[in-house]
Amino acid sequence: MTSIQHISTGRRIKDRVVQGLVYLAFALAVVPLVSVLWLVISNGLARFDLEFLTHSMNGIGARDAGGGAYHAIVGTLEQVLLASVISVPIGLFTAIYLVEYGQGGRLSRAISFFVDVMTGIPSVVAGLFVLAFWILFLGFPYSGWAGALALSILMMPTVVRSAEEMLRLVPGDLREAAYALGVPKWRTIVKVVLPTAFTGIVTGVMLAVARVAGETAPLLMTVFFTNSINNDPFNGPQMGLPLFVFDQAARPNDTAIDRAWTGALTLILIVMLLNLVARLIAWWRAPAKGR
Repeated sequence: MTSIQHISTGRRIKDRVVQGLVYLAFALAVVPLVSVLWLVISNGLARFDLEFLTHSMNGIGARDAGGGAYHAIVGTLEQVLLASVISVPIGLFTAIYLVEYGQGGRLSRAISFFVDVMTGIPSVVAGLFVLAFWILFLGFPYSGWAGALALSILMMPTVVRSAEEMLRLVPGDLREAAYALGVPKWRTIVKVVLPTAFTGIVTGVMLAVARVAGETAPLLMTVFFTNSINNDPFNGPQMGLPLFVFDQAARPNDTAIDRAWTGALTLILIVMLLNLVARLIAWWRAPAKGR
């Protein structure tokens, strides 16, 4: 009995030690996140007003007060939307092929290899590729569309990997039950597999969106700079919030620095809002809701 109690006490001590290490690791991970959020919010609230959200920098000098990031907000929303329209269908169809049809074949192994390679591509390389091929070789102008092409290259591997993992988590019994009823494979994927994995797929897409929304290097080479509002992403230079922050932070005066902090805060809020909308859609379309 004493030996059993000694073993039980030793296990409890080890459990407490490991539990304490887990809490410590969690605290160490949260501290930089909280500090970054606090820094951005405390510095960005000074210029976070209606003028900043509804005005551009057109006619505003480097040292002038006022101005806003409306042109950059429009550019970021359009560029991320176009990048999502390109990368999400391609990434989702690729994941469906790898899970449902590839089954370890030579082509699926090659696709998985290239997806892994694309995951590690630096963002500046994606910008250089679009600059060299789309702008210099084909002769198209700087535009929001060119920036969206570069961002889509960065989004695709994240969408593929996240969707692939979610599709693999769908129980095989659901597929077998549908096949036993005579349902074709493509219809099983559309009506059974995808709705079951929908919540996880949406989360993966939002992770990809959050990654590319703050990219600056690809936009520097493909979108260029402008202080005016350009609602047409297919024609002419178009600003983005990362570019706006980069441009304002490089100016050696307090008014520009304040605009840079507010631009960073606005970008964080946009990403949080998009995540909230995605969560609501995933909750509404969850299979448990019966919709």
